[in-house]
Amino acid sequence: MTVGVALNATDAGNQIDATVRLAREAADAGLRSAWFGQTFGADSPQLAAIVGREVPGLHVGTSAIPVFGRHPLLVSSQAQTAQAATHGRYHLGLALGTKLLTETGFGIPYERPIARLREFLVALRQLIDTGTADFHGELLTATTPVPARVPGAEGGVPLLVAAMGPQALRVSGELADGILPYLAGPRALAEHIVPAVTAAARRAGRPAPRIVAIVHGVVTDEVDAVRARAAEQLAFYEQFPSYARAIELSGARRAADVAVIGDERTVAAEVRRYRDAGATEVVFAGTEIAGDADRRRTWNLLGELAG
Repeated sequence: MTVGVALNATDAGNQIDATVRLAREAADAGLRSAWFGQTFGADSPQLAAIVGREVPGLHVGTSAIPVFGRHPLLVSSQAQTAQAATHGRYHLGLALGTKLLTETGFGIPYERPIARLREFLVALRQLIDTGTADFHGELLTATTPVPARVPGAEGGVPLLVAAMGPQALRVSGELADGILPYLAGPRALAEHIVPAVTAAARRAGRPAPRIVAIVHGVVTDEVDAVRARAAEQLAFYEQFPSYARAIELSGARRAADVAVIGDERTVAAEVRRYRDAGATEVVFAGTEIAGDADRRRTWNLLGELAG
């Protein structure tokens, strides 16, 4: 199992410089990968390309780019560029996004998300695997009158989806290389998510999918205070059905109940539970919630577990 961390330096004076510094620290601690969320701020593939270029050996990924408001041709260009820049260490994560952010931010209707995800993956796979596309779907068209290949990215780009619901898991198993579940505890993974995506991949004749479990957590002695802070930060996700379902299937009521917060022994045991539930990789997010000292403490533990 590999262990990574999600990096968030949005409160820095220069987000790019601060992210590179954090990535170097993560690599020095023994972590194997760094992941970047996609918001309306920094462009995550560019950020991943810069970090991967500056920190050799560290795998980098986006988690995750919503398919609404994007086009496979443009995302393919971004992903291939990042893959060439990092010499094969870039991993592309895609997401359905949410109705709230899609319609408020882009002014486009959040309609038929599963169908859009399927068409997006089919067109994107053509582009990344061959450098060309001739796709005409109900919702998307992607054709290449000229080649769309980035020299240096010939090995392709791993495609992952932030999928947790039954339909998204089915599409991801058929067409993607793995999934990026978030706020889904070991119980939800073992009993629902991993079996569903693995069965879909098997039916499609594809290899067993990667399960990159993104876990909100930190090593700290201030467990109650940090969990209260996490409850405030994570409450935003509870309004969305996919997250609410994953939390419920995990045997929890609130998002913060799924967070992994405690001392080294507690966190190490939870990482093992994720592994036993089928996670092939574990990525810790929110490690900055308790301050720099606990973040470093967390990263040192995770680095040991990665080793």
